[in-house]
Amino acid sequence: MGAPDFSADLYRDITEFAQGTPSWVHEVADVGTDAGLLLFAVLFVAGWWRARGLDARAMGLALLAPFAVVAAYLVSEVSKTFIEEERPCRAVAGAVHIAACPPEGDWSFPSNHATIAAASAAAIVVAWRAMAPLVLPLAALMAFSRVFVGVHYPHDVAVGFLVGVVVAPLVALVLVRVLVPLVEGLRGVAVGAVLLGARPVAVAGAGSPGVGGPVGGPGVAVPRAGVQPVGGAPVDEASVTMPDVMGGVTRRQGPLR
Repeated sequence: MGAPDFSADLYRDITEFAQGTPSWVHEVADVGTDAGLLLFAVLFVAGWWRARGLDARAMGLALLAPFAVVAAYLVSEVSKTFIEEERPCRAVAGAVHIAACPPEGDWSFPSNHATIAAASAAAIVVAWRAMAPLVLPLAALMAFSRVFVGVHYPHDVAVGFLVGVVVAPLVALVLVRVLVPLVEGLRGVAVGAVLLGARPVAVAGAGSPGVGGPVGGPGVAVPRAGVQPVGGAPVDEASVTMPDVMGGVTRRQGPLR
């Protein structure tokens, strides 16, 4: 498969600009993709640790994040073997590139690095939405770096990024339905509670008046109207007779005059 002309032209513009940047920029761009993947791995671990204090679905999404990335990578890698697009550093006449050109047979379209970066970011966002402002721009920068160092066309990384942000969340959201019961079950045993966190404990008195719940909510005993506790102990409504009630009224109000 040959690259579109617009992508080849854009590739030349970006790589020629990259050649004019300082040498330290070259070094950062060359190692930046792999360093970014290590950061994503750290965030996977942090997401798992955070989910130990959350519900089973949150833990399931945290556990599935790496597997969702692998699924996206497989889609990208299998696509490469069918499309067989040559690398631009070999196919574009007079191409300049910062990184070493991959060997023949290591096809260009789509970009595996862009797919993995985007899939990692998307899987983290599904499990931990607050990380979106950090991981999504990082994934985009990592994808762009593959063009900057001269080993991919722009359309390679664009499609790879799209594969990552679509496949990884889809896999995570589908498989979490299966994983939630397993997480709940494992949290009931000692080892599972250590690795996955203990089951959430219901708060006693939740739903009581003043807490935002209805009167008579779980854990709250509310006596019926007209029946008052005697000596601090609940009174069976069926055992209260009219004289008892009248006597209680008399005692509370004093003797009638």
